[in-house]
Amino acid sequence: MSDLMTKFDPWLEDAGPAALVIREHLIPVEGPDGVAFPATYAASEDRTFGGGYNIDLFPDGTNVCLIDSVGSQANRIEPLFAKGEYAALVPRVVVKAGEKCVNLLEAGHRAGDAIIRCSALKQELHDAFKSVQNGDAQPLAKIAPTSLVFGAWDSRDTQAKLPRLIASTIRAFDVHKLTRSAQYVPATEYIDEGLLPDRSDLRDADGNMINVSSKHPYATRGFAHHPASGSHGGVIATGGIRRVATLHLAALRLLNAGEDAKKTLALRRYILGLALTAFTYSPSGYLRQGCNLVQDPDKKRDFKVVFGDGHHEDAAVTHNEALDYARTAAKAFGVGKDRSVDFDQSLAKQEVSGDAGNGTKKVQKAGTKKNK
Repeated sequence: MSDLMTKFDPWLEDAGPAALVIREHLIPVEGPDGVAFPATYAASEDRTFGGGYNIDLFPDGTNVCLIDSVGSQANRIEPLFAKGEYAALVPRVVVKAGEKCVNLLEAGHRAGDAIIRCSALKQELHDAFKSVQNGDAQPLAKIAPTSLVFGAWDSRDTQAKLPRLIASTIRAFDVHKLTRSAQYVPATEYIDEGLLPDRSDLRDADGNMINVSSKHPYATRGFAHHPASGSHGGVIATGGIRRVATLHLAALRLLNAGEDAKKTLALRRYILGLALTAFTYSPSGYLRQGCNLVQDPDKKRDFKVVFGDGHHEDAAVTHNEALDYARTAAKAFGVGKDRSVDFDQSLAKQEVSGDAGNGTKKVQKAGTKKNK
């Protein structure tokens, strides 16, 4: 057996480290005092959160602003396994829905997503999730191994919950929130030029043209003056911006292949290879319009192995080393076969009507074809 295959086995032992942690200090491309645009969120149903930026305030006057959530970071990293040399590490599972083909790696809820569940894979995934609950993650690793890396919740069927092995979040500290305003001016005066009918709600009492609400029918189509005032203008992070990523080795060691120790080790090596490859990959710092982040050249990037007793050591795993290990572990485990299936409208109708079943023969008949 090669040294590469056994290189990280100490991390897979019960007495192994708790996690790997990366801490990166980031700045906007404009500089430390540049403006960054965080993600915006809708208001909560109970209105305790009014919508907009997610900024937590503390009694001492400090605050923390969420720049990119753990879910968003996962969605940026996971599609890596659909590209180039990484694609050979996982099975390619694609669902054709109408004119669109959706790779499992692009589905928001991964193996628990509706588009996968409403396909010929429904029964197989149901059985795989049940198998995880019964202590054997091999079947799911053959269909959707990245669901074991980035987590999944089969909330509409078996209720199986797979913890995230990788969690990455970007936060800004002690931010000053900015606003911005704009004035839309149409290309020509459509009313004065006689190009559109005049309306009383476009003029003041003296007959002068006025700014109108963005909901006005002329404004919605770009024919009238209207302002956009006090909208989100980004933040300036006086306390810095930091990305913290964690690979939970303790959680990875909970994965088993039943009672078979040899198969369990092969499974854990495979999932560790995928996790290390994703963990050491540097995702693009371009998160959205107005938020392009890069490494702070004046602050060191930390990469640590953290042990159960709290002490930590420097880690020295490069992305190329992780990829080489992943290839070796994938070959030994045996990557699952590629699959291409159609979205099943009848299953979707059953889901909507509440008659989806729970892996019963009725659902199997609707969602799969048995070999004759």
